[in-house]
Amino acid sequence: MRIGVLAGAALLLSGCTVGPNFSPPHWANPVSWFSGQPRVARPAPSEPVAAPIDVDWWDIFHDPELTVLERQVAADNFDVRTATVRLAESRAQLGIARAPLFPNIGGNASYEREKASNVGVFALPTGSGSSSSAAQSANGAYGNTAGGVSGANIPPFDIYQYGFDATWELDLWGQVRRSVESARASVEASADARRAALISSLAEVARDYVELRGTQEQLRIARENVNTAAQGLRLTQERAAAGVTTDLDVANASAQLRTTAAQIPTLQNQEHQLINALSFLLAKPPNALTAQLATPKPVPPVPPRVPVGLPSELARRRPDIREAEANLHAATANIGVAVAAFYPQVTLNGSFGFQSLQFGNLWEWPARQYAVGPSISIPIFEGGQLRQTVVLRKAQQQEAAIAYERTVLQAWHDVDNALDAYRREQERRNQLIEAVDQNRRALALAQSRYTEGVSNFLDVLTAETNLLSTEQQLATSTTNVSDNLVSLYLALGGGWQDTYPVAGGRSRM
Repeated sequence: MRIGVLAGAALLLSGCTVGPNFSPPHWANPVSWFSGQPRVARPAPSEPVAAPIDVDWWDIFHDPELTVLERQVAADNFDVRTATVRLAESRAQLGIARAPLFPNIGGNASYEREKASNVGVFALPTGSGSSSSAAQSANGAYGNTAGGVSGANIPPFDIYQYGFDATWELDLWGQVRRSVESARASVEASADARRAALISSLAEVARDYVELRGTQEQLRIARENVNTAAQGLRLTQERAAAGVTTDLDVANASAQLRTTAAQIPTLQNQEHQLINALSFLLAKPPNALTAQLATPKPVPPVPPRVPVGLPSELARRRPDIREAEANLHAATANIGVAVAAFYPQVTLNGSFGFQSLQFGNLWEWPARQYAVGPSISIPIFEGGQLRQTVVLRKAQQQEAAIAYERTVLQAWHDVDNALDAYRREQERRNQLIEAVDQNRRALALAQSRYTEGVSNFLDVLTAETNLLSTEQQLATSTTNVSDNLVSLYLALGGGWQDTYPVAGGRSRM
């Protein structure tokens, strides 16, 4: 009855949980993404709008090959796979932390062949009883004598026993529950870390793909300019053969051709490296994607409207913010674990089994033995360890709070910078489009004037150089516009979803 009352009282007290309760931090969101963005003099070809973001945000480029690559990231990328394993580790740690909430039950069985000392404290005088009585006295079952008598003869005996034992530490102050709370928050942090790895890998695939297409565009431009320079060389050679010009023009035209052609190997190497970079991101060997990606295609164009969601959604969509919040939650719960260590620990202990000197009697009810009762431990002096542990946990919570604030603020900076870069690069691209048109017109005029003998070949060389430079800058700018759009979606945290994407479908978190 006493044990039952104690257990009931302990269970009633188990609802107590010491330490601070966690509440998600509040952060003031800006009213609009565009409140701090400068106005553009004329409408940009592609404008961000406050509309819902598609989960598969890369589909905004309408590039089937890019979509095929992105679909493989979740299942194949090394960083994502590593983060998935770490998530499994965190879930296992949660199971370990939850285990002390339940009784610890174990079974035991043993056999011993024992021989007591004839002159030890358990020895009996000769003739004091049978060997069985001596054995029982040696085992301590029926007491012992105050001292041994020399000459006693205690024969060896067997001890058989089996049974069960159980211990249950009552979580009166919530120490275990706070540990479970911390472990569960760590699982959430690991899940968000996996999403961060996925979003980062998706963005890296998109960037490398965009840069690959931009490099292929620059290769096309270089080859076209090689053809133009070759035509100029033939023209100067014909004019030199006719005596209209000198070998100086021929040498200049030849140098222009070789200088332009020298860019091709570098661009080809860059193309090769980008294809291999995409292969590595998808855990494939070198040149595995060459057949798929070697055929040149245009840089994926940006759409007229770019959905960027609402500012209030950023903290819930960006995984690094969610991870920082989960880490803060875990640090807060760990304070409760440290505070609970100051309070008494009550453990219920119990055992039940059978013991006998004869194997045949081991299964009889009179051979039973049991023990049951509570135990309590109270920390009295720990050399300041418990107090300093609380100080440490509070400092770690403050550090996690600062890390959360820093992560949120960094997210706003990332979005603002990405929006501005996206706008500015489009303005630069518009200027370069005009520059390319004018340089093409200048080259045509220079070639015409040179053919007519009105100007020298230096004007042609200058026009060719200017055209090649602006065409390359335009190709780079076009690539940067698409790349900046990828950076914008990375800053926005991609498209949030309740399910985790895998190859061939989706599975719940």
